Order: sequence, then C-alpha cells, then structure tokens
Amino acid sequence: MWRRVCAALPSRRKLSSLGDGSPPGRRHATTGACLEYSENGDPEKVVARREVPVPAPRGDQVLMKMLAAPVNPADINTIQGTYAVQPPLPSIPGNEGVGEVVAVGDGYAGGLQPGDKVIPRVNALGTWRTHIIAPDTDLIKIPCDADLVTAATIAVNPGTAYRMLKDFVHVGFGDTVIQNGANSAVGQAVIQIAVAIGVNTINVVRNRPNIEELKDYLTTLGATVVVTEEELRKSEKVKALPPPRLALNCVSGRSGTDVLRQLAHGGVMVTYGGMSRQPVIGPVGSLIFHDITLRGFWMTRWNKQHFNDPQRQEMLDHLFQLAKSGKLKPPDHTLVPFSDYIVALRNAMPKQGMLGKKQILKFNNS
Repeated sequence: MWRRVCAALPSRRKLSSLGDGSPPGRRHATTGACLEYSENGDPEKVVARREVPVPAPRGDQVLMKMLAAPVNPADINTIQGTYAVQPPLPSIPGNEGVGEVVAVGDGYAGGLQPGDKVIPRVNALGTWRTHIIAPDTDLIKIPCDADLVTAATIAVNPGTAYRMLKDFVHVGFGDTVIQNGANSAVGQAVIQIAVAIGVNTINVVRNRPNIEELKDYLTTLGATVVVTEEELRKSEKVKALPPPRLALNCVSGRSGTDVLRQLAHGGVMVTYGGMSRQPVIGPVGSLIFHDITLRGFWMTRWNKQHFNDPQRQEMLDHLFQLAKSGKLKPPDHTLVPFSDYIVALRNAMPKQGMLGKKQILKFNNS
C-alpha cells in the first residue's frame, strides 16, 4: 500500500514513558521530517524535505522511529517516473529500511513492544521519514542485535538473490551460477549466499579504471571467477568450471545475451533488471538446440504473493543467520545523514551506466 500522507506511525508504549508525562491521548505531538515529491523528475530537484508533526499512536497502531533506509535504484526510478509501478502523488519514497518501535496505542494487543527492531512487510511503506505510524501487520520483527546496515538492506537485495538461487534451478555443491552486474548489491549477495552452499559463481562486471580493485573486492566476498564483459568468452577460468545451469541477468542487452550463451543445456536465465535499457535478446540456437528457458523475477511481486507465507520468515531467518555468522556482509555502502539527503540522491544515480556504493540514509535518532 502506498503511503501518500507525510505522517508518522503510532506505537503502543505508554505515552507517559515517552518523556512528557502527558496522559494517554493528550500527549503533545513532537516534530519529525519526511522526504516527499509531488511530481516525477530529477530526484535532486523534485524531492524536498518537510517538517511534520509526529502524533501519538491510537488504538492498535504502532509508532516507530526510522534508524536507516537505503536509496535503491528502484526508488530513483520511481521518483523519475520510469518504474513499472507508480504511487499516487504526493508520495514519500523508500521501500525498505529498519526502525525501532517507540510506542503503541492503548488498544494494541499485538506482539511488538518498545525497543523492538522492525522492517517493512508491505512494499513502498515510505521509509524516507523519521517516524512512521502503522498497524503491526505492516511490519516484521527482526533480531534486536542485527547490524544496522544489514537490517536496513536485507529485505530487497539479499532477498532477491536468495529467491533467484532457490526458486528456479536446484543448485548445490559444485554447481555453477553465472551473473552480470556482479558488483551490484544483489550481485554481492548472490556471491556470498552461493559460497555458503558450495556453489561456484562466474561474475561478470563492466570494465572500469579500478577493475583490479573491484575484482579483488568481489573475490574477498567469495567470488570464484570475476571477469569483464570483454573477457567472458575467452576466459580459461570460466571454461574450467562446470557449465552454469542458472544465469542471473540485471543488465540485459548484449551483456545478457553473452551470459545466456554460457548456459548448459536446459539452463535457465532469470532477468531481474535492465540496467543497459536494452531488451533481452535470446539467440535462436540457444533456445532451439540448447533448450534454454528465459524467466523473470520481481521481489515486489514475490512479497505480495507470500505476504504471510512461512517461506518469507524462513528466508529472513536464514539471511540473518548468515549475516550473524559473518557469511553475508552488507553491500559496499556510504552512510549519509538524513539532513544530507541530496548527497545520497546524487550519489545513488548511475554514472556511465554503473552504480557506485549503496547510499544509506542514517537518521539522527539512530
């Protein structure tokens, strides 16, 4: 559900414990802030910060303060008006993040308590704001000791990586997966989840001035092979691995075609992005003689279809376990104070078709 109003979320903690001693229902509203846009366009120009009151929670509402929220490519595309799904305007951006419950309404009888850490259950909750008021059905409780950045970024990108590795082709110890855009947040998660289950990864990235530095970084995450798009066809390291039965494509265009050509007979290519803004082109020979299958994946759709499905909680539990054990690190990132949101928006924009470090808004109350 899209959140149109720049407002906060209620919570159940007794109002007197919030610091002003007012009785329930009479507590004076504090002030928070949100980012909001009323028209599509350049994020740096159309997104503005606005001060807003933070009302007390009522009934079964939960009030949470945001701790951190990433700026994802889908957020940028939504603001630009180019994403497949568009909210009614005005709108508060932000599809994921982590918050802390600070209060609950008088009528609340759910399982959340002040101090609990939570992430959104619903898509497009509007996390680029200091406070949110919502029913607890819109939230998922997470481990209280979870790393801030891991918690803020775990649902979308690691979730996408996890589902694509699990839902299309059974891959296990010794198998190979190939992916382009391997330096993206999803790509980094694919590498780490794959190595945790003994799966080899062929990781294709675009050439750049610091290519050796990037290759070293992905190798430290557990990448089996890292090659540029130009190196892919001739790489002896690629040829030495078992042919991949699963390909993950977030670039499309020629890069997607080249990755598809590497698949073993009966392999599957899953497309989850189109950074090149080019179509997916499947060679006729690959489709006819190698029986290659083309599939698509969208995490938003999966979440809607599995809103309260135990699989969703099992996935998050597994991802948090990997993170706690050090097997899943958050993406290469920069924490940006919420007040400097323009910097985060600017640095989140792709440059020459390539993404830099993940920009994460950090709120003062974290």
